[in-house]
Amino acid sequence: MKKYLFIAALALFCCSAFAQGRIPLLDKVQGQRVRFHYTYSLSQNGADFRDVTDGQVCLEGNAYELEGLGLKVISDGSTRWSLDQEAKELVIDRVEKEDLFTNPALFIASYPDYLDRIRVNQSGADWLDVTLSLDDDTKARFRLADIVYGEPQGKSDFSLDEKSLPSDYVITDLR
Repeated sequence: MKKYLFIAALALFCCSAFAQGRIPLLDKVQGQRVRFHYTYSLSQNGADFRDVTDGQVCLEGNAYELEGLGLKVISDGSTRWSLDQEAKELVIDRVEKEDLFTNPALFIASYPDYLDRIRVNQSGADWLDVTLSLDDDTKARFRLADIVYGEPQGKSDFSLDEKSLPSDYVITDLR
């Protein structure tokens, strides 16, 4: 559950970051390796609910590595490794059908789909603060900071050798 909430929240975060017209800061993402720190909060109107977390993302093309909520999720675009270091568990699965909730790299290409639900609160040279309004009166606020663009380096960094993990890890391979 924690993994899916994190991925869903990151998906919403990235969707919100890439919406509301052309944002030059984010348009530079295409064809580059991008790293950034993120913070997101979810809140619901009329409810005593608020969740806040933060983490790091690195993406290039359809490959990514994200860390947050004690999880590290790595994907080369065809295989996804979800590592929970606290629980000492690794789940490996195929990326058969990618969507916004499984691959943050897709958010860049699809951000115009969310233009009507995004508000850019503030932005700067290497940061962005946005709010995404969801259908159920829930607001997702995201802040991307320390955005660094680099030359593509290939997908070799976006994989995990499960044999490199200590022997006490539980490995579930769903490929």
